[in-house]
Amino acid sequence: MLTDAVQAPARVALVGNPNSGKTALFNALTGARQKVANYAGVTVERKEGVLTTPGGRTMHIIDLPGTYSLRARSPDEAVTRDAVLGRLEGEPEPDVLVAVADATNLRLVLRLILELKQVGRPFVLALNMYDIAQRQGLRIDLEGLSRELGAPVVTTVATRKRGIDDLVAAADALVIKHEGHASVWHEPSAAEIRAAHGEAQRIMRTYVKPAERPDTFTGKVDGVLLHPAAGLLILGVVLFLMFQAVFTWATPAADGIEAGFKALGELVAGVTPDGLIRSLIVDGLIAGVGSVVVFLPQILILFFFIILLEDSGYLARAAFLLDRIMGFAGLHGRAFIPLLSSVACAIPGVMATRVIEQKHDRLTTIMTAPLMTCSARIPVYALIIAALIPNEKVWGWVSLQGLVMFGLYAIGIVSALLVSFVIQRLFWRRHSEPFLMELPAYKTPDPGGVLLQLWQRAGIFINRAGRIILPLMVLVWVLSTFPYPPEGATGPAIDYSFAGMIGHAIEPLFAPIGFNWQMCIALIPGMAAREVAVAALGTVYAVGDIEGSGLAALEGIVGSQWSLATGLSFLAWYVYAPQCVATLGVVKRETNSWFWPAVMFVYMVTLAYGASFLTFNVAKAMGWG
Repeated sequence: MLTDAVQAPARVALVGNPNSGKTALFNALTGARQKVANYAGVTVERKEGVLTTPGGRTMHIIDLPGTYSLRARSPDEAVTRDAVLGRLEGEPEPDVLVAVADATNLRLVLRLILELKQVGRPFVLALNMYDIAQRQGLRIDLEGLSRELGAPVVTTVATRKRGIDDLVAAADALVIKHEGHASVWHEPSAAEIRAAHGEAQRIMRTYVKPAERPDTFTGKVDGVLLHPAAGLLILGVVLFLMFQAVFTWATPAADGIEAGFKALGELVAGVTPDGLIRSLIVDGLIAGVGSVVVFLPQILILFFFIILLEDSGYLARAAFLLDRIMGFAGLHGRAFIPLLSSVACAIPGVMATRVIEQKHDRLTTIMTAPLMTCSARIPVYALIIAALIPNEKVWGWVSLQGLVMFGLYAIGIVSALLVSFVIQRLFWRRHSEPFLMELPAYKTPDPGGVLLQLWQRAGIFINRAGRIILPLMVLVWVLSTFPYPPEGATGPAIDYSFAGMIGHAIEPLFAPIGFNWQMCIALIPGMAAREVAVAALGTVYAVGDIEGSGLAALEGIVGSQWSLATGLSFLAWYVYAPQCVATLGVVKRETNSWFWPAVMFVYMVTLAYGASFLTFNVAKAMGWG
């Protein structure tokens, strides 16, 4: 019979350098039995999963942010340090550490492992991507390395789930023995850092022999992909094809979701009596939320490409390719990663600026990150493009709608560079530091890991729809329904509602840029989250007694009631407008001041209004009004 000690649950923390395959190992250990949240009091993402050992022990696996040292030069690294040392508030200390290393590149991780030895917790070294090391003829003395480090060494191939059982067994044995000792780790001095570097070099020379068949594939591919001209051309083609796919691949799935919400609306309408309850459910909730959820396929396709490019190692190359261009604009080379993160969402993009050490460079990146086209803009862009841009081919094979989408992303990127140039030249007048980054080897993305990350992103999007969009749609429905029109009223009921009153009141302010009062209403709840504007339009038009519901009906309404000039003006507004309160809140927290969020709001609203005014009037002059 198993003893209580054997059955007691344990906490195992994964620690390692970036690009060491740590997340792939986490996925191989836990599969779908994992959850993503934030650490208490900070905005750093927290991943925890569960597995059960053959002996019956439950292990809680924690995937800590990547780090090169416990010295914690960024908030992410501070979380890793505090978790390893057992200092995180509300977080039990780990029983065992798993130091995850890229078996083909042990030089940097050895310094981290020497620090982990000082912490005093039992740890096991997982040499990941060991198949690549063997293919290169890299000779590692596993037994000698284990004796030197005083810890078991296990070889793993996370993407193929090799060595996972051995790793679990090694960690389980350390839990049973629990041969830890008191921590002697402290913030190292410059002399101690040099000494640790020398010790790591000695261990490397002693137990790791040079590869007999060095990786020439990476060098050959980099010779093309990192070429100053060919590399940029290839990157442009990759991004172009990505945005083409966002439209062309997503259509069948989006049509299926649209049909599902339409059927749901008809079903509810058929079983509920005519009145407020039916209007709330069908016109408010189903029409509003459905008009946003239908864009889930497009968002997932965008994330699919980003995950593939990141897992393959290509995104790091893209950072180097764009470093010179960003340098001309006054952005630090390290700003590429935050700006790229902002393509998914500006919030993690702003938080990722913590890796930039210089205050002014960091502020410049924070101020420009929201100009990158985030996934929340996709519903707005897709609605206007589908309603007003013809679904036809250019040059015989290029989707015109996808081309417009690509153009909107390009405008965001160019605008971010221009704003950065102005900020740096007018305010800071500083030179950026050189951009140093280690390029990972090319890897084949793990299909299971990619699918798991997409599943998590879908869950985050659906959760956002439930927490933010659903309550806002109830509010928009209430404002669009009450009060009832007076007796003898001749116009649509929504004209007499609170929403109609608000929309008509602020319409003169937006009339010079071509906005109607329904668009003005959508801007207000859209401040909470950009994609809510589409749901708000769906609710306002549905409550306004316009026949039909769902995305197809909304596209028809926009296509028939909006001019092309108005639609392009609305797109221009969303390229620049700060339609996301959460982003402004994160900027306040990251800068510890209300001044910078206020500056961001003012300059982005000014840009949005100016761009919309110019777009609307130029489009009218071209006969598109």
